[in-house]
Amino acid sequence: MCGIVGYIGEGNAYNVLIGGLHRLEYRGYDSAGIALVDDNGKLNIYKTLGKVQALENFCKDKNVEARVGIAHTRWATHGEPSDCNAHPHYSEDGNLALVHNGTIENYKVLKDALVEHGRTFHSDTDTEVLVQLIEYIRVQNDCSLLDAVREALKQVVGAYAIAVIEKDNPDCIIAARKSSPLVVGVGDGEFYLASDASPFVEFTDNVVYIKDEEIALIRRGEPLKLLSFDNKENEIDVKKLEMSISQLEKGGYPHFMLKEIFEQPSTLLDCIRGRVVDKGRFVTLNGVNDNSETFINAKRIVIVACGTSWHSALIGKYLIQDMCKIPVVVEYASEFRYSNPVITHEDIVIAISQSGETADTLAAIKIARGMGAFVYGISNVVGSSIPRETHSGTYIHVGPEIGVASTKAFTGQVMVLTLLAMTIAGLKKTLEPRYAEKLGEWILKLPALVEKVIELAPDIERLSLIYTYARNFLYLGRGYSYPVALEGALKLKEISYIHAEGYPAAEMKHGPIALVDAEMPSVIVAPKDHLYDKIVSNVQQVKARGGNIIAIVTEGDTTIRNIADHVLEVPEVPECLTPIITSVPLQLLSYYIAINKGKDVDMPRNLAKSVTVE
Repeated sequence: MCGIVGYIGEGNAYNVLIGGLHRLEYRGYDSAGIALVDDNGKLNIYKTLGKVQALENFCKDKNVEARVGIAHTRWATHGEPSDCNAHPHYSEDGNLALVHNGTIENYKVLKDALVEHGRTFHSDTDTEVLVQLIEYIRVQNDCSLLDAVREALKQVVGAYAIAVIEKDNPDCIIAARKSSPLVVGVGDGEFYLASDASPFVEFTDNVVYIKDEEIALIRRGEPLKLLSFDNKENEIDVKKLEMSISQLEKGGYPHFMLKEIFEQPSTLLDCIRGRVVDKGRFVTLNGVNDNSETFINAKRIVIVACGTSWHSALIGKYLIQDMCKIPVVVEYASEFRYSNPVITHEDIVIAISQSGETADTLAAIKIARGMGAFVYGISNVVGSSIPRETHSGTYIHVGPEIGVASTKAFTGQVMVLTLLAMTIAGLKKTLEPRYAEKLGEWILKLPALVEKVIELAPDIERLSLIYTYARNFLYLGRGYSYPVALEGALKLKEISYIHAEGYPAAEMKHGPIALVDAEMPSVIVAPKDHLYDKIVSNVQQVKARGGNIIAIVTEGDTTIRNIADHVLEVPEVPECLTPIITSVPLQLLSYYIAINKGKDVDMPRNLAKSVTVE
């Protein structure tokens, strides 16, 4: 959830760190801080409540000269957001500074033991416990900082990515991770450290992904070393980074979220490139084709995910069951891990996560693998944990998503799930070949059709003015449109803070219809599909109770147009492709309502992009 940045070299550490924090602010923005060791051996720590800009303002008259440092932008877990609880945290002797992403589950036991030995604490965080423990071990054992870090981490229960610097040893950064991401950028005589590669993309494209329970020893003027907890040196695998600076900038848009909504025609094209070939005649995913027997013989598929990814998983269930005739179960990853799941070697578990670092989804993967299931990952971030922990998988290739509320990653996930279902169906021969070919042709048309939907933006912006101050929304859909309704409601909640609920439209009669009145708008996702007549009936039921209706319909629709208060028309596509088309107007509606309310759509309160803690 938090963002870590580190630098050591001959350049200006402060400039690199502050720039990196701005890039990582989507991971947390409750508070921010920086620790620098200057050439005179002085450790300067500056931190403040609020966003990175507040830290930058605070540092304007401070000594920020240094060639080594670490920095942090926080999403609070232990301890409320405050100057005191902001990272970096420092040891009692003032020699060590540490930044941390994750949670130390046994921090209370460790803290009580350290208090008994005379340690004094100044914050409410679990992180301060770790830096105090490292210092205590070092003093008691008269050992090196590396040995003290290693021993301290052996005593820690929980998840972490950490970076530590030492006043008396300014030519070194020590970093380590377990269940929380950390990557090293290898430059020319300098090293960068971060939660993801975005802070140093303009400086180097050579990266090393630190593995679980691995310690990075980063020294000025020396090669990078990776060590296991038992002090064995590990092999270093340098990867080439596929990311550009332009992907990390707004490019003239007022917000990343709007930019990412408008990018969807191109990101969908990237997602299908090389996978839908020969003018749509063939659909292929290497991760499926390379494990064809596993997919052909699967008795059941279980999909685990959280948040928006869970909504894409629900769509995946419809796709796979319709095309492949394999039973599919969709589970919240956070519930799966504690539900005593029944998984066998005949099951396939599909794990979906934009970041590839979602803690609950990673835990679900480990459980599924332990029970003998074949695990398939769908992620966006190359080199992230989920692709490394799964047997096989597919990247969605939509580029970095900076806005906290997911947009292009959602449509990318749905697109990959569509291709996955078609690939499995091709192997199992459960899809009529001519229909499969026609579907492939439609998929190739999707980027242009989404571009057409985006042209509705001015109409949606005007419509949003009518509903900006509604206190509640109801989102309804059936079949493939039900998960779209859930996703639409989530987007509105995330960025405008308006209460919204998504329901299967038929379930409205079983309770939610009691809420319908003139004060509560209903957004109804109603493309022309095999359930269209049913959804028309639901629209009439809402209207009969005096409800205001915003309907997403297929171009040329007249029936719902004559009932609804407002209609947004989208191009006609095959039923299984409607979620990609119908979700875009809902993203835009949420965006414009939130903007009208003056909300920070890229950094909504209490949320962070990558949920790396339980």
